[in-house]
Parts: sequence; structure tokens; C-alpha cells
Amino acid sequence: MDDKQLQEWVERVSLEFFRLPFRHAALFNTRLRTTGGRYFTKSHNIEISLKYLEAHGAEEMEKIIKHELCHYHLHLARGGYQHRDADFKKLLQLVGGARYCKPLPQLKKKEPYRYRLTCVSCRMEYLRKRKVNPQKYVCGRCRGRLELTSLLHHASAVATP
Repeated sequence: MDDKQLQEWVERVSLEFFRLPFRHAALFNTRLRTTGGRYFTKSHNIEISLKYLEAHGAEEMEKIIKHELCHYHLHLARGGYQHRDADFKKLLQLVGGARYCKPLPQLKKKEPYRYRLTCVSCRMEYLRKRKVNPQKYVCGRCRGRLELTSLLHHASAVATP
């Protein structure tokens, strides 16, 4: 699906469920990951995540379009267009839009911890997500020196004969 097809889809949903025309641009944004769509109050344009369409299908995408159109039409009508406003909640329920979008399935799960600080004296271990300078810290148990080791296992780190 391309931007032109999305534009036609948004215009059709706007006329069918809101009985008002959509007169601005609807575009796909492939970088959206945590949200299904966005409405811009200055330009009145709508961006929709292509990833949500691929992951959840047309039915879920139409609910996201309705959600963004609620923002659009209420903002133009000078109504309460924000998530917390009663006007928004009422209109969203009336047209059958999604209040929240389903999360995207995680394609690549990151390891929660990538580094380990180990005390040289008492062998106490501290797990860290980010790399830290072990010379700036001491062991909380015995005040000993810390060594940093990586928990990542790279194929390139394996020595080849």
C-alpha cells in the first residue's frame, strides 16, 4: 500500500463515519514504532505507521485511522481533541476507533544486560545495560577494585585457526 491509497482510505473513512471531508494529507511513516499514528495540529496532516498495518491488518489500521480522524475533526471544530478530553472519548467510542493500539511484536529481543562488573576481592557481580568505566567505581560490599566484562557473544570474537 502506498501514500495515495492511504489518502483515499482516510478520506473514505472520514466521509463514512464522520460525515465530514478530510482535506489534508495522510502519509505513511515507516519510523513510527511505539504509536499507530500521529495528528499534527499545525499542518492538520496525519501520519500512519506502516508497521502496524503489516503486523495487525486492515481492521486494526482502520481503528487507528478513526482515532487520528477524531483528533483532526475535533481540532478543526475547536472541540476537545486531546486524549483526556470528554469530547474526544465520546466521539472515539461513537465511531469505533481504538483508544490504544496493540503493541508491535518485537522482532529482535535485546538482552537486558550487556556488561558485568566483577569485584576482584569478593567476586560480587553487578550487571549493567550500559558500558561504564570500572575505575570510577568500587565494590559496594568490600570497596574492592572492579573489572568490566562483556556479556555479548560475537561471532567475530571467536578466534579462527
